[in-house]
Amino acid sequence: MDDATAALGLMAAAPGLGVVLRGPPGPARDRWLAALRARTSGPWRRMPPGIETGRLMGGIDLAATLQAGRTVRDAGLLAEIADGVLVVAMAERIAPALAATLAGAMDAGGFGVVLLDEGVEDEHVPPVLRDRCALLLALPYDWTEQPVHTGHEPCTDEDAIEALNAAAVQLGVWPVRSVVLAMATFRAAGAPTVEAVALAARLVLAPRATQRPEPETAEAQPKPDADEAPAETRAETPAESEEEQIDAGTLEQVLAAAAAAIPPGLLTGLDGAPAGGRGDAGRMGAVRTALRGRPAGTRVGDPRRGERLDLIATLRAAAPWQRIRGRTDRIEIRRDDFRVTRLQARSETTTIFVVDASGSQALNRLAEAKGAVELLLAESYVRRDRVALLAFRGRGTELVLPPTRSLVRAKRSLSQLPGGGGTPLASGIGAGLALADSVRRRGGTPTLVFLTDGRANVGLDGQGGRARAEADATDAARQVRGAKMRAVLIDTSPRPHAAARAIAVAMAARYVPLPYAGASAVMAAVRP
Repeated sequence: MDDATAALGLMAAAPGLGVVLRGPPGPARDRWLAALRARTSGPWRRMPPGIETGRLMGGIDLAATLQAGRTVRDAGLLAEIADGVLVVAMAERIAPALAATLAGAMDAGGFGVVLLDEGVEDEHVPPVLRDRCALLLALPYDWTEQPVHTGHEPCTDEDAIEALNAAAVQLGVWPVRSVVLAMATFRAAGAPTVEAVALAARLVLAPRATQRPEPETAEAQPKPDADEAPAETRAETPAESEEEQIDAGTLEQVLAAAAAAIPPGLLTGLDGAPAGGRGDAGRMGAVRTALRGRPAGTRVGDPRRGERLDLIATLRAAAPWQRIRGRTDRIEIRRDDFRVTRLQARSETTTIFVVDASGSQALNRLAEAKGAVELLLAESYVRRDRVALLAFRGRGTELVLPPTRSLVRAKRSLSQLPGGGGTPLASGIGAGLALADSVRRRGGTPTLVFLTDGRANVGLDGQGGRARAEADATDAARQVRGAKMRAVLIDTSPRPHAAARAIAVAMAARYVPLPYAGASAVMAAVRP
């Protein structure tokens, strides 16, 4: 079935699912939107990415109030689309504050959303909106509506939930919201069939995949002879066997459909390099629009949103229109005349070193990390860098150096750092991810740098066992990938080791084998 055609039926049945339509404007997109509009009966409204919050949610119309000399209220765009569809143009350009406001309205429900994503390369719809849309589509340039073919193999809600949960695990789709959206898509498809489950996995889970599915195949086990099995066992075995075959077949079909629908290039980071290329690991924080920072010109805006009104620019924009507006006694200012100061701020970069302090090579790795920390801090006054250091050994992880720009504090904390013991790699990865997440929540740009040979032998529970420890480390690495953290893994083995490369691939980190890594070599890897 054509996914775009199937999405039309799903949105018509349940507009609250929401859809992100990625691609440039063109005839294909116009045909898809016209087909969806023909299937829905509620009102349609278009929302520009720079809409004022008051116009979206309702409030005082400042321009109309100034013109009329009395308070004029605007009901808001959301009040106009009850049980309708809101089409958001250039959704990749929505400001974070506006995205959060719209996300709250989507949680309340009552209308459908179509987000038109026209971004190129790394431009995408804000995650807070993307995560609330079930359907993620990329229209081919020559798309036309296709006939819809439905399946007939029945599937219960319980089987659908189990299959979608298993598929999400295999694809590395971690947020629970995604599975909830997939289940809502399955129910909106109408007939509860296996094909509907596969469609939900294709439209909801596949575009969010962070790894390729590797379904486990159960080894064939010998079946007991029917004559030797007890009577009660002979009565139950066929039914149980048939049920297991149905479940396995459903999961296999769902995984196959999802794997075939994974967009090309989505998992390019699986070769050991992150999808974004060599990246900006450890570089100066990204420039972003902010409510505080250095002035960077003016733009059309609304001072009610907390932005700074540029009075001179506003008057300059309104002046040429006064004769047309018929004003000679005073200046008439309208909504489009308001100009606000555009501010830019550079986010702070925090480089988090997660160092393997276990085993006989611990002293060398710690010395390399200490030297790299001191080199980074020496540049911090220019690059606005902070540096943190975590060391894992024995059964856990220790925060040796909290995020800081103080070189004196760093030298004091690093002077007497012990080493030796087991390798709780999963604990180190988890602690690094938690610290990076806290940095990101404060508006910073975290970079994780792991110095290890990847040979874990202590699990998350503190117990020994290489197989269990490696499985825990791989699961923790996949969480780093799911959180989309920028990461570098420096393999400190005498020779490049497959275990370290596998961990780098699982977390989508840049893999750098440096068997004799000095402080300057580590710096070069962190700051390519």
